[in-house]
Amino acid sequence: MTKQGDRTVALILLMTIYVFNFMDRQILGVLIEPIKHELHLSDSQLGLLTGFMFALFYTSFGIPLAWLADRTRRTWVIAGSCALWSGFSAACGLATGFGSLAAARIGVAVGEAGGVPPSYSLIADMFPPQRRARAIAIYSLGVPIGIGIGTATGGWIASLYGWRVAFFAVSAPGILLSLLLLALVREPARGQVNAAAGAHGAVSLPRAVALFVSSPALMLVSLAGGLGAFACYGLMAWISAYLIRVLGMNLGQIGLWLSLTLAGGLGAGIWASGVLTDRLAATDRRMFALIPAAALALGAPLLFAATILNDWRLALPVFGVTLALSVFYLAPTVAIVQQLVPPAQRSAASAMMLFCLNLIGLGCGPLFLGMVSDAALPAHGGQSLRVAFQALVPMFVLAALANLVAARVLARTPSVPEVAISGL
Repeated sequence: MTKQGDRTVALILLMTIYVFNFMDRQILGVLIEPIKHELHLSDSQLGLLTGFMFALFYTSFGIPLAWLADRTRRTWVIAGSCALWSGFSAACGLATGFGSLAAARIGVAVGEAGGVPPSYSLIADMFPPQRRARAIAIYSLGVPIGIGIGTATGGWIASLYGWRVAFFAVSAPGILLSLLLLALVREPARGQVNAAAGAHGAVSLPRAVALFVSSPALMLVSLAGGLGAFACYGLMAWISAYLIRVLGMNLGQIGLWLSLTLAGGLGAGIWASGVLTDRLAATDRRMFALIPAAALALGAPLLFAATILNDWRLALPVFGVTLALSVFYLAPTVAIVQQLVPPAQRSAASAMMLFCLNLIGLGCGPLFLGMVSDAALPAHGGQSLRVAFQALVPMFVLAALANLVAARVLARTPSVPEVAISGL
């Protein structure tokens, strides 16, 4: 059984890798404006690069890589993936047009596909169920930290040295982190906190997919999470361009104020959702979906309020609270999926859950906003992104409703029996 100190070191290192995962993934959103003008790209093309095209390769490779992780050392898969996505992120800085930038982004997507599902599986084998949502929330803090640092360093470096150097800078630490993971993190026994682990071995990839698809609870939770991710990723991908284009901020201000807003808002949302889930879902399984439903329902009017404010100093805090509420889906969704499948299938189940989250959320959210912005351009000019952000409001409502449906199904769905180990 993994010792508490080893678990803490592993969790911190996995979170740090996730920080750079999101820095490499999201920095394109920070640099949209200078890239758009130098490479002469449309908002729809940029939405494709930040969204659907990235998500298509990310999700397609995620399932086979997760299946591999269920059969080999998960630390090897994560380390190799980290090195791969870092190299291709640096290649983005060499792009000369849409084609070369798209090819580099595909490489980033393929690399990142092998990072998160095996990490979820490792965490599930290190922490007991009553501490798992909180551990996943700590790991998921890599999202706001990565976005915050990426926004700050990306905006600052781009304002001084250009957007190409920003790509080189954020990708550099990836190789070192992959080596540290191999040196410091030991592979835990699969299912060591699971009482029924010995009865459930790894299954074939087609069988793993069939088991996931045949579960109404897994499918509904993943669909609801995907709709929440649609709202969250849409905001994250375009908020920098919105603040520059609509509210008049510059890259230097983006590097300071937006980075703090993203890190603070997303970090608060992820941590609060994890703590609330651990406390409330222990006695009521519906809370895994009711907590995201309540947050997303509150986020809808706040997003609309943010879009009618014309001073970025007023709008930015409202966007921050909206982002915090939009990310409430993440920790509860990941935690409940880990409880609904046997230990030997957790990486594959996580990958299929992420397939739904990222194809719907990362794939369609940024692309939707880009297409709405282009469609609104003739009538609204420089305000077209404001129209696109307002078109995102109904998605918050739809995601909240989907979580309410998922909550009803979770109430009558059993989880895999587990036993506890001590401490976080």
